[in-house]
Amino acid sequence: MEMKDRVVVVTGAFGELGAAVARGFAARGARLALLDLAPPPADLQQKIGARHLIIGGVDLAEMEGTRKAVAAAAMRFGGIDVLVNVVGGFQCQTLLEGSVETWDQLYQMNLRTAVVSCKVALPALIERGGGSIINVGAGAAAGRANAGMGAYAASKAGVQKLTESLADELKDYRVTVNAVLPSIIDTPRNRSDMPDADFTRWVKPEAIAEVVAFLASDAARAVTGASISVPGRV
Repeated sequence: MEMKDRVVVVTGAFGELGAAVARGFAARGARLALLDLAPPPADLQQKIGARHLIIGGVDLAEMEGTRKAVAAAAMRFGGIDVLVNVVGGFQCQTLLEGSVETWDQLYQMNLRTAVVSCKVALPALIERGGGSIINVGAGAAAGRANAGMGAYAASKAGVQKLTESLADELKDYRVTVNAVLPSIIDTPRNRSDMPDADFTRWVKPEAIAEVVAFLASDAARAVTGASISVPGRV
């Protein structure tokens, strides 16, 4: 899965999963544009090298700022080959005790960010003559949603349907569009929130990153519109 000099844009790149995806592509020789709303970690450029582009403060639910960031990546590297939409959020809240605003917030974080990023990256991908989009959905959205999971599951189910629809839309442009559906990801935040859980059963960010890299590779050129479960042992 050599990625030498391919240009990869990663949204939500400063979180645990986004950073793992970035490391995986960097190790394969890709040139990276790392985008996030958060400010970049102070030592990030030193860790990954000067050949990569790091842009913090990007509201990925907002068209103009995202368009400028993606355009900067295309200008810096001469195009875009891969878009990985990692950015997202989680909240468990019942409708009875929660607020409708939670539904709006999770739609913005999980679905709108993917829609906006895809929209602004498509011209560069098409101009390149083909490429790959990989969206991060959720295993929780693929089955029956439990109490308190409605807003999260609905927004992530939207990511899955966006993936399927966009794959069909872009098949004649040689742009593949796929999704990965993780279960609980083994992150410090999840360990803190669920201290009594068996962490060994959760899926590691690096394992998800391997699947993402495969979907961006030539080996997966015949795969599009797929939603691939990455559950670990949950």
